[in-house]
Amino acid sequence: MARTVLITGASGNIGIKLRRHFETLGWNLRLVDVAPADGVSVCDLSVWDDSWAELFAGVDSVILLAGDPKPSASWASVVRLNLDLVLNVYEAAARHRVRRVVFASSNWTMAGHRFAGGDLPTDRDPRPVNAYGMSKLVGERIGKSFSDRHGLSSISFRIGWCQRGANEPGPHMRWGDWGQGMWLSDRDLAQGFEKAITAPDSVRFAVLNLMSANPGMRWDIETTRRTIGYVPQDGRAPTLTEAQVEGMELTRRTVEMIEAAKDWVRDTQL
Repeated sequence: MARTVLITGASGNIGIKLRRHFETLGWNLRLVDVAPADGVSVCDLSVWDDSWAELFAGVDSVILLAGDPKPSASWASVVRLNLDLVLNVYEAAARHRVRRVVFASSNWTMAGHRFAGGDLPTDRDPRPVNAYGMSKLVGERIGKSFSDRHGLSSISFRIGWCQRGANEPGPHMRWGDWGQGMWLSDRDLAQGFEKAITAPDSVRFAVLNLMSANPGMRWDIETTRRTIGYVPQDGRAPTLTEAQVEGMELTRRTVEMIEAAKDWVRDTQL
C-alpha cells in the first residue's frame, strides 16, 4: 500500500535515514524542514501559518522529528522549537484529519534513572534532568491530549542513540554502559518507524522505547514488540574501557552525594 507520509525535520540525521528507507517502500513523501534542501519545503513550524498547514492535507501519517535536538538546549529554545512547534504540528494534523502522528521523543525523559537501577518500561515515573528531556515529556502528553480529544492516533518513541554517519556501537560512545545500552542501529530505527506507521488503527496512543536488542540493557522493548510488531535485527553488549568504568563509578558516587545533600536540606528545612 502506497502511503503519503509527511516528515518534519526531514534534513536531520534521523530524517535522512528514514527518507532513504521509505523511498524503497514506494511511499509518497512530503519533506519539511527549516533548512533549505532539494525536495524540501522550507517552513518555520514554530510559527503558525495556514500556508504550511496545507501541506498536511491528504497525508496518512506525520513523523514529527523537527525541534531542537540538543540535550543542552536552553528553555527559550525548547519552548519555541519543542513545545510551540509540536502543538502547531498536532493542530495541523488534526485539522486535516491525518490518521497518525509518530513523535520523536527521547531517552532523556528517563535520564534521572541512570544511577537509580531497575528496568525502564515507559510506565515508570519519568525523570528528565534538563529542559530538553522535559520538553519531550510534554510532547508525549500533547500527543495523548490530541488522541483523546480529536481521535488522532499518536505514537511517541523514546528513541535511543542513533549516531550520525556509520552509527557503530562501542566505547567511543559517551556515558559508558548507559550510552551503549541504548544504541539503535539504522535498520532498527527504520523498521521501528515503518511499524509505527503501519500499525493498526486500534493503536490510539502509545509511548514506546525504541532501541536495538542490546544484551543486558534496562530499556523495555517487549512492549514495543507487542504494540506495533517491532522485531529488532541488531544489538550489541557494551564494551567499556577501564577509564570508563572508573569514570562511571566516580559519577555514581557523586550523584549519591548530591542526592544525600538534597535529603539533608529537605529534612533540616534550611
